[in-house]
Amino acid sequence: MSPTRLPLAIACLLIGAVSAAVAAEPEKNPHAHASDPPQRMAPIDVALDAAKIAGLPRVVATGNAHGKTLSCEGVSLAALLRASGAMPEEPLRGPQLARMVVVSARDGYRVAYSLAELDASLGAREVVLTDRCDGAALGADDGPWRLIAPGESRPARWIRQIESIRVIDAP
Repeated sequence: MSPTRLPLAIACLLIGAVSAAVAAEPEKNPHAHASDPPQRMAPIDVALDAAKIAGLPRVVATGNAHGKTLSCEGVSLAALLRASGAMPEEPLRGPQLARMVVVSARDGYRVAYSLAELDASLGAREVVLTDRCDGAALGADDGPWRLIAPGESRPARWIRQIESIRVIDAP
């Protein structure tokens, strides 16, 4: 190789090496922040602990189910999720926006709410975990816990005889 072409050859080799290093570097999400949680988060089982729930602020919710108006009291589902560490105090962001709450009943019926629709900065949907309706404790047919969503046009996501509440990543 002639001495005049040697610097050109070295420059080409350097450019090739730098290009390979850049190509090997993983692409970064321009919307990601250092404080974002990992992309996949572990499921969280929310304990239906009567003592813990009793320590949360009580709310009253009124709604219609199957032609009957109910006046129920209990705690905000969002407040329970926050107290359990299943939902952050600050507004949701990143992968938290793709998380959902699955509520299961004794008979196998299940309903789902996204964390985003429960978050005050986004959906602010009123969903209440009740233990009393129309002035009385819930009986065996409805209790010990019942979830109601007064703002919904029909009670399809109201659920009674709640057995478990779990927060998972959306599929």
